[in-house]
Amino acid sequence: MKLTIGNHTFTAALADNSSTAALKEKLRQGPVTIRMEDYAHMEKVGSFDFHLPTNDQQITTKAGDLILYLGNSFVIYYAPNSWRFTRLGHIENVTAEDLKKALGRGDVDVTLSLD
Repeated sequence: MKLTIGNHTFTAALADNSSTAALKEKLRQGPVTIRMEDYAHMEKVGSFDFHLPTNDQQITTKAGDLILYLGNSFVIYYAPNSWRFTRLGHIENVTAEDLKKALGRGDVDVTLSLD
């Protein structure tokens, strides 16, 4: 999956679960853009206008993790957090600093698409 944030494009490896299968089905219909905001100095979070099935498990996140929360919130982590989440995937070849720079401060639009 591709993530486009401003003029930055990242590639993510997706997890193998029913959540990502449903997300890929949505993305086959076209790209999805999500307005995301900072939360707790560790993540950007935004809401899908649809729900996905959840596969929650106890996770400690790291920079680049893509998480589904409560079935309709998409989260990009740039710092660790432990909670019961559904893992959607991980942005490849990115550091926390790279993500912070691309995501910036305040709200940001992130577009998800298939390769």
